[in-house]
Formats: sequence, C-alpha cells, structure tokens
Amino acid sequence: MDMSEIKSLIEKQGEAFESFKNSTAMELVELKKKGVVDPLTAERIEKIEKSLDAAVEGKAAIEAAIEAERKEREDFEARINRHGIKADNEDQAKRELELKEFNGILSAHSADRKRGNFDPLDEDGYVAYKAAREKEIRYGRDALDTQEIKALSVGFDADGGYFVTPDTGGRIVRKVYESSPMRQVANVQTISSDKLEGLEDLAEAGAKYADEKATSGDTKTPDIGKWEIPVFWIDTEPKATQQILDDSSVDIEAWLTGKVSSRFARFENAEFVAGKKGKIRGMTSYPTAADDGSGVDWGKIGHVVSGANGAFAGSNPADKIFDLIGLVKNEYLLGAGFMTARKVITTIRKFKDGNGNYMWQPSLVAGQPEQLAGYPVTRAEDMPKLEAGSLSLAFGNFSEAYQIVDRQGIRVLRDAYTAKPYVKFYTTKRTGGGVINFEAIKFMKFSN
Repeated sequence: MDMSEIKSLIEKQGEAFESFKNSTAMELVELKKKGVVDPLTAERIEKIEKSLDAAVEGKAAIEAAIEAERKEREDFEARINRHGIKADNEDQAKRELELKEFNGILSAHSADRKRGNFDPLDEDGYVAYKAAREKEIRYGRDALDTQEIKALSVGFDADGGYFVTPDTGGRIVRKVYESSPMRQVANVQTISSDKLEGLEDLAEAGAKYADEKATSGDTKTPDIGKWEIPVFWIDTEPKATQQILDDSSVDIEAWLTGKVSSRFARFENAEFVAGKKGKIRGMTSYPTAADDGSGVDWGKIGHVVSGANGAFAGSNPADKIFDLIGLVKNEYLLGAGFMTARKVITTIRKFKDGNGNYMWQPSLVAGQPEQLAGYPVTRAEDMPKLEAGSLSLAFGNFSEAYQIVDRQGIRVLRDAYTAKPYVKFYTTKRTGGGVINFEAIKFMKFSN
C-alpha cells in the first residue's frame, strides 16, 4: 500500500476540517441569528463537508485494505503453525498449506456426501486440478481431455459444481472484509458444520461468609444457556462473454474475485445490520428496551432516546451521546466504538462539548479512524436512515456483541447455456450472523 496516499488524505482531512470549523463557527451561527439561509453559503459548506467525507472514507478504505493484509499475514502464519509446516521459503510454505487445506475441504465434502474414504492429492495432482479448473472456467467442460476430466473429478460435486481453489476463495474473503464494515469490527469464525454453538453464562454463583468449621451453606449454581448461529446459502452470478474468457491476458481468478466479493459484500453489509429472524440476523432486528444504565432483559438491546422523532434533541443534543456511552459497562469500553451512516455523522459533526470543542474529530494519524467523543467511528451505510423511532446510531463493543459465522468453502458452477452469449458463474457460500452478547452494544432510538 502507498503510504503517501494516506498522508495526502490526512492533509486533505485537516484542511477540510479547518474550513468546516471556520464556516460553521462564523457563518452558520450568524445566519441562524438572522433567520436567513444563504444558498451560496450553504452550498459552499456542503462542498466542504463532502470533501471532508471523501478524505475520511478514502483513508478508511486504504487502512481497511492494510488491516486485511495484516490479518491475512497473521492467519497465514497461524495456519502454517497449526499444520506443522516447515518450509525453506514462503512460496513453498504457501503451496504446502494450500494443498493441505484443499485436501481438508475435499475430505469434509466427501464425508458430507457419504462417499467413503478420500484419497488426498499430492502436489502434482493438485497442480493438475488447478490447471484443469482454469481451462474449465474459460472454455467449459467439453473442452477438457480425458486426463483433465480425471484431474478435475476430485472436486466434483453431485449438483454439477466445483470447488474454487482455496487461494481464490481466500482472495474473495479478503476483499469482502475490506468493504464489509461489520466484518472489520465483529467476531468472525470459520466452521465446518452447519451452525456455531456456544454457552451463555447468565447468572452469578452464590457466595456467603464461612468460618473455620462451617460452610456458608450457599448452593446457588449459575444458570447456563445456549446460543446457536446457523449458516445460510447466499449466491451471486457474475457473467462474462466467451470472448473475454478466451483472452489469455485476462486473470480469470482476479476477475471472478472482484465480481463475487463486490456482490457478497453488499449483501452481507445489509444483512449483518438489518437481516431478519429466520435468516442472517442483523443487529438492528432484535427487540430493544429503554435502558437507564441498569440493563434490560437478555435477548433485548438497551436504548436511549434522542429526544426528538427522527432527529437529535433541539437543545443540548450532545448530552444524549454521552448518555449512550454511559449505558455500556466498563469492561466493554476497551474496544468499543460507534457505528452509523454518513448522514448521521454530518449532523453530529456540528455538535460541541461543554468546552466548545467539536465532538467529532477526523483522524490525522495513519491507522487511527475518525472519532466521536474519543471513540472510533465505523461508517455503515446500511444502518437505518434517520426517521421516527429509527436505531440509527449504535455504540458498544461489536467484537463482543456480534458473531459472524462462515461455512468453509466457496463453490462455482459454470453455466454457458441459460444466458447466451454470456457465461454465468453461479457462486455460492454459506454464512450467518447474530448477536451473542446483548449487553455489549446499545442504540440511540430517535424518538421522544
């Protein structure tokens, strides 16, 4: 990644924020006093804000890509250690890791289909499989010779599809991470079954005084509950002309990665925020209850009202943001942050604290996000728009609160017939999500 680009965006943020402060402090206040709205002034300030948002979001996008690379590196090293791979160089380690993980996917696939014992591929067999897979994507199965069909058969699925190689699948996941805000802040787990289960410790064990010769007699045992998050099928169908596929200069895997990751990311962004019960469960789909700081019933998420329907309160609106922060227990504040859409940030940007300082601050340091009241802000345009009763601003520790589950494996089915002259690549994955810790996040409900 080019750090000079981040430096340039930081400078643009600083310049735009200074222009914004000068404009709002000197001009908007005077306009409000006079009760006059100057279209030219309003338009100029709107341009300043758009410039500021562009710089903030551009910097965040680059840093998300850098963070994805860091996570990929850490994951790569952890996977090498887990499989006990010892190689002379990184390329060799990648080849060995890719082969082992691909054999793992095929073994699990074979077990799912009850096909008996699976004979793992050696490196030559895997190279032959990838070459046959590339040819099948470009030209179709009819173009394969007998040896290529034999090589490809190890990844054959009963419904006519094939596994994408783990390398391509990994690239898709990485690109989805870069553009999916919830994946950047939530907890993500890859599983090999159809659901992830965990335990809920919802009560305290009893404790009383004891003495030298007697126990307290307290036998209270904590209640233990259970949560589960199933995975659901999601799909997309990128398509290309046969002429493009025939062009050897085109990196088919890179093209497929871009198309698939873009569609999956858009779908997941919406579902992890607003998905409904019975599907991927979005965090705003759970019932909420007014919270005075003492908490609400488990299974509900606490909220504080903004003081106005579809808006912040007309007087002292910043106070409600501090009230929202105050609902989250201290143990969750380390790693906590805000999540909201751009329009809400535009409104909040004008708020000041009791010392006259703007509560929202752009990041002028690489690696650090924009902040609100000292906490990082994640922009998620799928958060509810401002309207009466909306849950448009969330605060909390999203890593503790929300669990994303991915079923291992991405599959692709080549379809050269139903959309001629285009070739479609029906791509599927299985993922799920839901809240597992209801006290780790809170909402601001925009109502009286």
